[in-house]
Amino acid sequence: MANNLREKSLLQGTITRITYQDADAPYTVARLEVDDIEEVTVVGGIFPVSEGEEIKVGGSWKIHPRYGLQFQAEHWEKIEPATLAGIEKYLGSGLIKGIGPSYAKRLVAAFGLNTLKVLTDEPSKVMKVSGIGRVRAARILRAWREQRGMQDVMVFLQGHGVGSSLALKIYRAFGAETVARVKENPYCLAEEIYGVGFILADRIASTLGISGDFPLRVQAGLMHVLKKFADDGHCYVPLKALKANAAALLQVDEDVAEHAVGKLAFEGKLVVDERGDDEDKRVYPRDLYEAERSVAAHIQRLMASPSDIKGLKAFNLSALQRSDSASVLLEPEQRDAIVHALSHKMLVITGGPGTGKTTLLIALLKILKHAEVSFALAAPTGRAAKRMAELSGEEARTIHRLLEYNPHEGGFLRDEGDPIQASVIVVDEASMLDLPLFDHLLTAVAPESHLVLVGDVDQLPSVGPGGVLRDLIDSKAVPVVVLKRIFRQAGESLIVQNAHRILRGEQLTLEADADRRDFVFIVREREEDALGVIQELVKERIPRRFGVDGAQDIQLLSPMHRGLLGTVNLNRELQQLLNPAGLSIERGGTTLRLNDRVMQLRNNYDKGIFNGDLGRITAVNIEEGELAVDFDGKRIPYNADDLDEIGLAYAISVHKSQGSEYPVVIIPLHTSHFPMLHRSILYTAVTRGRELVVLVGSKRAVAMAIRNIRIEKRFTGLKERLQGNSF
Repeated sequence: MANNLREKSLLQGTITRITYQDADAPYTVARLEVDDIEEVTVVGGIFPVSEGEEIKVGGSWKIHPRYGLQFQAEHWEKIEPATLAGIEKYLGSGLIKGIGPSYAKRLVAAFGLNTLKVLTDEPSKVMKVSGIGRVRAARILRAWREQRGMQDVMVFLQGHGVGSSLALKIYRAFGAETVARVKENPYCLAEEIYGVGFILADRIASTLGISGDFPLRVQAGLMHVLKKFADDGHCYVPLKALKANAAALLQVDEDVAEHAVGKLAFEGKLVVDERGDDEDKRVYPRDLYEAERSVAAHIQRLMASPSDIKGLKAFNLSALQRSDSASVLLEPEQRDAIVHALSHKMLVITGGPGTGKTTLLIALLKILKHAEVSFALAAPTGRAAKRMAELSGEEARTIHRLLEYNPHEGGFLRDEGDPIQASVIVVDEASMLDLPLFDHLLTAVAPESHLVLVGDVDQLPSVGPGGVLRDLIDSKAVPVVVLKRIFRQAGESLIVQNAHRILRGEQLTLEADADRRDFVFIVREREEDALGVIQELVKERIPRRFGVDGAQDIQLLSPMHRGLLGTVNLNRELQQLLNPAGLSIERGGTTLRLNDRVMQLRNNYDKGIFNGDLGRITAVNIEEGELAVDFDGKRIPYNADDLDEIGLAYAISVHKSQGSEYPVVIIPLHTSHFPMLHRSILYTAVTRGRELVVLVGSKRAVAMAIRNIRIEKRFTGLKERLQGNSF
């Protein structure tokens, strides 16, 4: 790099590539082309910004120990693209539908630095560009006029630090009312637009004169803290913790935060449980408060209602087994579970891998079919439902499909007035049930039906708020059967053996005979060495030995998102290794390429796709900025506004893997993961593997995870409500 460039504390150039972007921080790592000759790495709070945009950034040069020379941004601003490369990148960024990279190149080649002026003032010239016919030109100009028609909105938003693609998304949500709505309440952006967090909304608010202890700001900050706690799995926040967190976020006094709590409670946006002094007061988002009360009431109603399958109590189980050669003899605890399922209105069955949950389920379904009792099988995710169907030989659906979600009107068709038509409802992977989904399910269970929940309470709790399975078990308000015995065939699996050893806090068992191994620990103390081994395993060693597809059958499960062995970097490395070329679209520092393995990152009820669903990109339209993803045979289209809902899934977090099973699982574990090194996360990761589990990392990290028995503590009142402690 030229010395004169290194001496500058103010750079101006074009964003050529976004390497990493975190909206919550906010933080961006990008490549900036300066003076059309030199590319430099800029890092810092440059957000939101898109590739192709021109920026001016001030700061200083720093040497990163791993990544070398970087320009640390301290302040920045956007400027109109003024170079040929900048205009081309800007037009090809997907901002204007119909102008992708190839047409952007043709337009700039034809009109040069006047391209934007031609599109605005002399649009008829566009039809003269080679390769752009009348139909394409009409589409381009229509999209350009739409974009220019909202110019005031875009200028307003970008003037307040909102990137072009996000500004377009906001405009499409609010339309001509955008400026008025944002000026009235900038925090509506965080509440209503996916991808806009409180930090960005607060920054916009500050430019509008809203700062300090302004009531609107404090109330928005409190709701943000409540939402963050809910995102972390909590149903409520202790008032003391809420005041402290909000005061720290907003830099205001706790008394100001407490006053805002009272105002929001008066308006019905949150609920304060008055249980004595401040130490015991609980603050709920209203929807979670209502859901918690509703769940407790539904369970009490269900348990007290008569059954419509009373005749099955006298059913001769042993006679069925003798007459059916395909039956598997049941152990006493499995028999007890079936008796409980038939004689109690609600039952929880829990146990680890290899303890016979599937055998029990198959036997129960045989009895129900023989007695002509209707049943329904469901699971929280599509992959879990598919696995349930494969193991049982019966139809199984996701809970959302069982409840028949209506994307046109919103909400579920199945409810108290039109309940699920089944005498027995069995839900597998119940550890994944969050409070809102469980509430919807119980609302649709008829009073005379039976509900059986099957799950492993030692797994990580649900991604969503609540700890439903553990609360049900701990409350002792619902019958529970715990399966403990490991059956002989399952006991021969090192995956099963080591899963149970992890739960007991014991050292792993490893098999010397390579032909019998389904569990392997490859020790690499350095992160770089571990990454190299993982790449070799995925690309060559495992596919060659086991005959599997490295891109589809091998799943990387990491405890964390950041770092060399976090999901973000692993996805980047594995994409380059397994799917390096092909049609692609770039968004927010991520390249989405044809045939990439991807995951849905949030519930989208309109599309019928939910958080954690895995799919594969089957079509890419670069010009329109659109793609299509196949989710187990269901083709889902994504336009430019939807692309932030999906992410690469060669590597996913352990939390996101719940309810799924993969032929081969590779788990990187390093001491750099120390915030997440605990027993339940390792146990959950290991039990996701069906045929082979490979741990790659340091001995110390594995020992730390096994030794740390931390149970994820969640703020939930369901247990107490089920015990009759209403408050």
